[in-house]
Amino acid sequence: MSGIIVVGVDGSATAKKAAESARGLAAALGASLHVVSAFDSDRTEVFGSGSDRWIVSDADAAEHVARTVAESLGRDIKVTYSAARGRPADALIKEALRMDARIIVVGNRRMHGIGRVLGSVANSVAHNAPCDVYIANTYDAE
Repeated sequence: MSGIIVVGVDGSATAKKAAESARGLAAALGASLHVVSAFDSDRTEVFGSGSDRWIVSDADAAEHVARTVAESLGRDIKVTYSAARGRPADALIKEALRMDARIIVVGNRRMHGIGRVLGSVANSVAHNAPCDVYIANTYDAE
């Protein structure tokens, strides 16, 4: 098949489990994997003083999350990562379009009970994705 599989992560155990499922799917299909972490604002904080100052932003934090997960998955397949601005579902869809992805992998977190009524990332992606969507079972990761 080849192509690109996109998976979203947020630092949670359930997102990590979805990323591991995406890695297995990519390996089985001969695809590469693109790990995305969303951020919703341009907030920045400055730490330190004088010439010893560090600027940390939401984008930097999201990229760090994506990079950490990508580095943990990068055996035997090509894995890339990025941070994407927007709500998680919107950011995943935007990245899937940008990367011309064949599949988006999301976890099934918040797809039961009240989360199912109020919505979830998986539900939103499934209804708006420009490609196939694989919903990974992540309930035993919670």
